Amino acid sequence: MAGTSRILIIATSADEYQTVGYRTGLWLGELTHFYDVAEEAGYLMDLASPQGGQIPLDPESLAHEFLKTGGTIERYKDKAFMDRLDASLKLADVDASKYDAIYMTGGHGVMFDFPDSAELQKLVADFWQAGKVVASVCHGAAGLLNVKLADGSYLLAGKTVTGFSWNEEVKFDRADAVPYNLEEELQARGATYSKAWLAMGDHVVVDGRLITGQNPTSTHSVAKAVIEQLREG
Repeated sequence: MAGTSRILIIATSADEYQTVGYRTGLWLGELTHFYDVAEEAGYLMDLASPQGGQIPLDPESLAHEFLKTGGTIERYKDKAFMDRLDASLKLADVDASKYDAIYMTGGHGVMFDFPDSAELQKLVADFWQAGKVVASVCHGAAGLLNVKLADGSYLLAGKTVTGFSWNEEVKFDRADAVPYNLEEELQARGATYSKAWLAMGDHVVVDGRLITGQNPTSTHSVAKAVIEQLREG
């Protein structure tokens, strides 16, 4: 299969929790850290979201301590880069054949609009069944929850994965705000869940073409694993 040297990045369209007043959206570093690695490797990237258009940013991801990590502040200062977040593609308009891999970013917003997006489910299944790389980081694994393959089985069934742990939700005071326990839901779909010994530790699971990272600190490692898998493929 001829490669396209393009990666599709998916972000949330949701900007708030459903039961509390917290604002949410994309965790910016989960985009920028991945983007930097993939761009350096020669890949072009398109950004899409369930609704298309403007992608909201989780305000906590803009705290100075997070912006300082991994060059995120340089991307935040880059008007051309940030303007791309105002004009994301709509998932329904995306053609999977144009890309080598799909990568789902996190931020709590994805917990609300990723699992029930029929367009996202179809895209992920199309990527997987075409032999392409499927990746996520942190809460982005919510986009894997309801993906079913042509035979009716869950993509997650029998896979080993990771994603934001319940311990991390508790640690960051979101246990009473999130709509479900991502760690438990991944396992309910037949996946084996793996996590770092310490909360917010860099942890990536590579199960063939399925690559998942536990939390924001894992993004750089997820990107490196995706590029390595693409080059080997």
